[in-house]
This record gives sequence, structure tokens and C-alpha cells, in this order.
Amino acid sequence: MNWANLMQMAFRSLKNNKFRCFLTMLGIIIGVSSVITMLAIGQGSKRSIQAQISEMGSNVIMVFPGNRQAGGVRLSVDEMQTLKLQDYHSIKEKATLVSHVSPMVSSSGQFIYGAKNTPSTLYGVAPDYLDIRMLEVERGEMFAEEDIESIAKVCVVGQTVVDNLFEDGVDPLGKTVRFNATPFKIIGVLKAKGYNSMGQDQDDLVLAPYTSVQKRILAITYLRGLFASAADEKQSEAAISQIEEILRENHRLQAGVENDFEVRSQEELSNMLSSTTNLLTVLLASIAGISLLVGGIGIMNIMYVSVTERTKEIGLRLSIGAKGRHILWQFLIESILISVSGGLVGVFLGALASIAVKFIAGWPIFVQPWSVLLAFAVCTFTGVFFGWYPAKKAANLDPIEALRYE
Repeated sequence: MNWANLMQMAFRSLKNNKFRCFLTMLGIIIGVSSVITMLAIGQGSKRSIQAQISEMGSNVIMVFPGNRQAGGVRLSVDEMQTLKLQDYHSIKEKATLVSHVSPMVSSSGQFIYGAKNTPSTLYGVAPDYLDIRMLEVERGEMFAEEDIESIAKVCVVGQTVVDNLFEDGVDPLGKTVRFNATPFKIIGVLKAKGYNSMGQDQDDLVLAPYTSVQKRILAITYLRGLFASAADEKQSEAAISQIEEILRENHRLQAGVENDFEVRSQEELSNMLSSTTNLLTVLLASIAGISLLVGGIGIMNIMYVSVTERTKEIGLRLSIGAKGRHILWQFLIESILISVSGGLVGVFLGALASIAVKFIAGWPIFVQPWSVLLAFAVCTFTGVFFGWYPAKKAANLDPIEALRYE
């Protein structure tokens, strides 16, 4: 079997039918480029989410009230009162695997300065909240424990609130803003962080001592949440278990009794979002892969036409001594060449399309080498799979019947 001759004959056949060959390749080109683009969008979104979560602190642990019912109706988080200040102090004193901890209470409303106002959220926290959420004070300073003890009406504001309340060039430090009817003096401005991967403005917030928000705004004694960070990311699970033990002891929960609180970690959130993006990536790639199936059917159709058109040629070659396997490989090589050529063009167009999506739509994109190899391998398999049957049919033709074919 002379492979050089077989390749030469396959190239000559494709060259004689350029336009038909291009139309056959089009399905493969669209399929491969679509698969690469969809996988690039999915992987880019996944990496973007993971990066945003890392910026928020990959070892963050969140505690919320939970499992509380009244009259058979489960209450909302804001109505549950299972977390107390004692829980915060206990975790701070006893949790050896926790590096920082902060209580959290919050209220949404209008911030007013002069004739301007803006809606935002006031978070009542402790100074450790900055380290937990990886926030930085760019100007001014963070409030201290003395401000918490004295229930001081001071706050640290995010850049979005500053932009909405103050004219350009106006220094917000020392200015007094009103939250609903309560005045708060600005003592610090947070460094801008921008939007996260879920479209939330991380600069649209105001931080104040938790005692001030509890007593001056909400008039409550309980907490709506606790934020903590594990001393080491690898010890997150152990830190969660330690927090659960401390809270169960504080709440006097017997063995077998369900927790009246919920403990979550950023790792859980990251895993959940990653599984969601993986599912969407597979879905998008599967939809794009339909184009590859259509392209493969196109190859089979064209190869059938080619076999029919060249029946006399096949009969002549068989009659002068060509073996069935020679005919088989001749048509199979043509099928593979069409598929592989379409795959190469599809890979190139897929990379261009991914770059175009990144710059035009602004979506995060990441083209992984394995996605290119996978798309290319699939298109090669498609050429072999859909080209085999027409090639086998050509190889099994009877020479005499083929020569008589009109």
C-alpha cells in the first residue's frame, strides 16, 4: 500500500471539488469554533468567580441564625434572635483556629449630605471586619474599640457613597452624613474594590461600630451574623467545627438537637459556584457540539455522493489489481483531510471569537489548551466515524457492476 499515492489522490480529488469541500468543512469549522468559544467563556467565568472569592478572603467563615420557627412558620434571618454578643465574645476568646472575628448587624436606607442623598447599606461591625473581608482604609482611619464601647456615631464609607454624596474635590473626612435621621461623622474612606463577579458594587457600603447600629438604628440586642477568618486556609474545616462546638455550648444544645445557627464558608460558596459554572460550560459546549454532529453528517453525505460519482473509477482501479483496503483508505483519507482541515480553521476562528467576546462584550475569557485538543480530537474522530461507512461501501463494490454503472 503506497501511502504517498493515496494521499496524492485524496488531495487531487478534494482540489477538483473545492467549493463542495469548503461547504462540507463549514459544519466542522462552525462546530469546533463554537465549542472552543463556549468553553473559553465558561472557564473564564469560573476563574473570574474564584478570583473574586479569593479577594473577599478564601478562608472567611460566616455564621447566621437559623432553624427558628414560631407557630410552625420558619422566620426570616432578620427576625431570628439566636445569635448574641456572648457568642461573639466566646469565639474571640476560645476559638484558637480563628484569627479574626466580627459581629455583623445591618440596615438599608438613605444617606443624606446637604441636598444630596443615596441609598446604601450601613453595616455594624468590629475593626477586625477589615481583615476578614480584605478591605483597606485609603484615607482617614478605622474606628477603634473605644468607639464601640462609647457607641460613637462615626463611620467609614465606601467610594461609591463618597461619589454619590460629595462633589468632586470635596474631602469627605470630618463631614457628617445622616442615615435616615441619625448623624454619623465620616472618619475614613475605604479603598475602592469595584464590582465583583456577581455584579455587586463592593464600594457601596458604610461601616460603623456594631453597638451604634444595634442601639441607635435597630434598637436590638441580638446579632444578625458573625464573620470570622480561619488562621490558615487549610484549617477552615477545623475552625468551622470549633465554632460550632462553642456555639452549641453557648446555646446549651443537647446531642442530637439541630443547630439553631448556620455556618458557611467561602470555600463552600466557591465550590457551589464552580459546580454551577461547570454545568453551564458543559451545557454550552454540548449545544455547540451539535454543530460538529451536523458537520459529521455533512461529511458522510458528501462522501456518499463522491462514491456514487466515482463508481466507474473505483471499478477500474479494482479491475487492474487495487485491493479493497486501498479504496477504503483512499476515501477515508479524504474524509479525515476534510475534518482535520476544518478543525484547524475552526481552532483559529474559535480563538479569534474568544478574543472578540473579551474585548467587545467585556466577558472574562480563558482558552485552555485541553479544550483546543479536545475539539480537534473530536473533529478527527468525526471524520473517521462518518467517513468509514461510505469508504467501506466503496471498498466493497463489485468491479464488474462498478464498470457498468451509468
